[in-house]
Amino acid sequence: MEEEPGRQDGCASRRRRTAAARGCSVIRTVLVANRGEIAVRVIRACRALGIRTVAVYSDADRTAPHVFLADEAHRIGAAPPGKSYLRTDRILGAARASGADAVHPGYGFLAEDAVFARAVEDAGLTFIGPEPATVAAMGDKAKARQTMAAAGIPTIPGSRPLADDGTDALDAANRIGFPLLVKAVAGGGGRGMRVVDGPGGLANALEASRREAAAAFGDGRLYLERYLERPRHIEVQVFGDGRGSALQFGERDCSIQRRHQKLIEEAPAPALEPGTGSQLRGAALRAAETIAYRGAGTVEFLVEAGDFYFLEMNTRIQVEHPVTECVTGTDLVQLQIRVAAGEALPIRAADIRVRGHAIECRITAESAPEGFLPSAGMVRDLEIPCGPGIRWDGGVVAGTEVGLHYDSLLGKLVAHGPTRRDAIARMAGALDELVVDGVTTTRAFHRAVMDEPDFRAGRLSTRYLEEHPGLLHADASAGSETLAAAISVLLEAETRAAAAPRRIRTGGSAWRNARGPGRGSRW
Repeated sequence: MEEEPGRQDGCASRRRRTAAARGCSVIRTVLVANRGEIAVRVIRACRALGIRTVAVYSDADRTAPHVFLADEAHRIGAAPPGKSYLRTDRILGAARASGADAVHPGYGFLAEDAVFARAVEDAGLTFIGPEPATVAAMGDKAKARQTMAAAGIPTIPGSRPLADDGTDALDAANRIGFPLLVKAVAGGGGRGMRVVDGPGGLANALEASRREAAAAFGDGRLYLERYLERPRHIEVQVFGDGRGSALQFGERDCSIQRRHQKLIEEAPAPALEPGTGSQLRGAALRAAETIAYRGAGTVEFLVEAGDFYFLEMNTRIQVEHPVTECVTGTDLVQLQIRVAAGEALPIRAADIRVRGHAIECRITAESAPEGFLPSAGMVRDLEIPCGPGIRWDGGVVAGTEVGLHYDSLLGKLVAHGPTRRDAIARMAGALDELVVDGVTTTRAFHRAVMDEPDFRAGRLSTRYLEEHPGLLHADASAGSETLAAAISVLLEAETRAAAAPRRIRTGGSAWRNARGPGRGSRW
């Protein structure tokens, strides 16, 4: 196994000296079993706690920002995930070689793989996440539904796991009613999921979903679930100490999606019917307490006409966690690490206050007009907006080669303001300033959404894109003429000099680029 020379800055020893005082004396070195922006995010959280970090990388990521940010880095294989980031043996080998005593899985790849979590713990390492048994129980969507129903949490009418040959599928479908969803028991990210409008399409949907689920998760089991026509996708951030105590950090709206994958998230969820938010938060807290949850998790619901139903529980940090961090002022990744180190939850429910509104746009290397077709190429220029309330969590710099082996996420642009109107205005201005040259991105799509009347009014559902197809064909220059209007909104609370977005250009050395947005950035 090849090893990159270890690196540490001049503050490393001071950070480690203060680690014990911050409650992380049990964890001294964290291996980040991931890549891209989440690896950068975890490394920065560890630095703030005085914890040494180890990166792993594939051949495609040899010069990636997370490699240069970590104190030490190890090659784990070729570019395809099956030969690198999904290789438990190589990740644990890197942990042994580096002297790591904990592993943070990030999200995606092995983050919700109970076998991986168990292997980490069997190797004598701390898994920064829930107990492996919890990962397994919540990863089985059918079992998770049963657990939540037993706890009194509403679930969408559905079936038990179907027989392998699907002979019981039609009977189950007739009981549930059409339209319905075929879903993978071990599913996630929209994989293994099909909408079926009538009996005639059931057999083909079962075959396609089973094949996709088996390829994605190594588990082809399926179940059926009633399809809601225009629901909102609302999730609640929870945290547990593994001892039965849990906290909730408010809800997020994740309704704007393509192919069941999220594009825009915001906190708190706008325009909920009276009382619905408190019911959702209470149900999510009860879910975490029922399973004695440990660490960061997300309880997801579908909400329609004032009713809500448990959808699934994600046993990891979410892509959209920054919006919750912005409105609560809590570093959720640091909290993950502290809880994994054996601390009790260091905050109380009374300490959690939601302030203002935050919106996140996932900037991906995709072409929205072509159905979000992935784009590959080199990022020739990257200019990141910064200013009051603007945050960028990125995994690329100028010079990064964007391939097709991994998720197309380049970075997450987040805007936080005193009100939702302020957050939208700040996001619009930041999108106008964002420059990503060399690959096609979704910037223009996101910019068009910020001006769309239904979005601005909070009229959202998971069918938002179907109902607003024109947004997919937004001109790349759209929005620049309305920058002045966005700034005028900000001037209600601050001067033009403070409100005008500024850009950080990432030209120069990869090491300097990997340091992030620059001085004055919170993150």
